Amino acid sequence: MKVRKVVLAYSGGLDTSVIIKWLKETYKCEVIAFCADLGQEEDISAVKTKALKTGASKAHVVDLREEFVSDYVFPMLRANAVYEGTYLLGTSIARPLIAKKQIEIANKENADAVSHGATGKGNDQVRFELTYFALKPGVKVIAPWREWEFDSRESLIKYAKKHGIPVPVTKKKPYSTDRNLFHISYEGGILEDPWAEPPLDMFTLTASPEKAPSKAQYIEIGYADGNPVTVDGKKLSPANLLKKLNEIAGKHGIGRVDLVENRFVGMKSRGVYETPGGTVLHIAHRAVESITLDRELLHLRDSLIPKYAELVYYGFWFSPERQALQKLIDEAQKGVTGTVRLKLYKGNCIIAGRKSPVSLYNPELATFEAEAVYNQKDAEGFIKLNALRLKIRSKLKAGS
Repeated sequence: MKVRKVVLAYSGGLDTSVIIKWLKETYKCEVIAFCADLGQEEDISAVKTKALKTGASKAHVVDLREEFVSDYVFPMLRANAVYEGTYLLGTSIARPLIAKKQIEIANKENADAVSHGATGKGNDQVRFELTYFALKPGVKVIAPWREWEFDSRESLIKYAKKHGIPVPVTKKKPYSTDRNLFHISYEGGILEDPWAEPPLDMFTLTASPEKAPSKAQYIEIGYADGNPVTVDGKKLSPANLLKKLNEIAGKHGIGRVDLVENRFVGMKSRGVYETPGGTVLHIAHRAVESITLDRELLHLRDSLIPKYAELVYYGFWFSPERQALQKLIDEAQKGVTGTVRLKLYKGNCIIAGRKSPVSLYNPELATFEAEAVYNQKDAEGFIKLNALRLKIRSKLKAGS
C-alpha cells in the first residue's frame, strides 16, 4: 500500500520529532502532526511551531481538556478503577481519546495512515492501535519503533543532531515523563532499578509530605449521580474542578505512587506517578457511595473493578465489554449524590464526614442505644438459616 499522507500523534518530544523526519524519508509521504492538549502544561503553540519546522506540512492542536475529564476520567472514576490495586490509570485513560481524535483528523485530511511514537515494548502501542482499528478498521498503522533501525534513545539523539532536530532530553532529566490533567508519570532511566528511591527533585505536582504544610486543610466535594460537581460549594467545570483539586492536594503531598506493574505485553515495569486530584476524588467518591449505594449493588460493582481497570489499562476503551460495564456502572451511580468533607494533611487524605439528601444510612437502625425499629430477636432465625449448610457439612464430616 502506497502511503501518501500520515497523521502522527505528536508530542514535541524526541521520539515524535525524529519520526516526522523518518516518515518523510522512509515513506516519501506528507506528514500531518496532531497534538492533543490534555492539560500537560506545555506551550502548545511552541509544539505546533516545532512540528512545522521539523517537517510537518500541517499541525493540528486540539484542546481536549474538558472532553478528557468529562468523558474519560469521570466515567473511570465512577467505576473506581484501580489497576493492580494501586495505579489510577492516568496514562492509560488518555490514549483512547488521543487516538480517537487522531482518526477524526485522518478522516478530515483524507489521510491513509496514522502513526505514533510508542515503543514495541510498552502498553501505549496497544492502546493507540486498538482504538484506531475499533474506529477505522482499514487504516494503515505505522509504528516506527517496530520498523526503524534505531535501538536506543542515544541513537535517536544522534539522528536528531544530524538533521538539526532540537533534542529535549538532558542529563538533568534521565527518565521519561507523560503528563496530563489527571496525572504525571515517570519511568525509565534511573527509575529502572526498583530498589532505587526516586530523587526528591523529580516530583512536579506534589510537595514531599515532609515539606507539606503542618496545618491540615479541610475541603468539601459535592457529588451528583456519581460525578464531582463542586469544591467548597463552588460549581466548577470538570477540567477546572480537577485542576483545582490538583493544586490543593498537591500542596499537601497527596497522590504519589511507586509501583512495579504488569504490562499487557508480558513484562514488569516500574512506574512512579503523581495523581493528587484523582486520589482525592477516588477517596471522596467511595465515601459518598458508602451512604448512598445499596449493599449488593456496591458489592457487585466492586467485583467488576479489576476487570474494568484491566480493560482500561490494556486499551479496550472502545470494546463492547467496557461499554457494557460502563452502562451498568452508570446505572448504579444514579443517586450517588451528596457531600464529602476531607482532611488533607502531609500526604494523607482522610474522610472527615459525609452527608446526602438520599442517604441510605439510618441512625435509628444503626444505633447502639435504645430504639423501637429493629427487633434484635429476628437475628436468631436469620443466623440459623445461614448456618444450616455449615451444620450439615460439619455433621457429615464428623460421621465419615
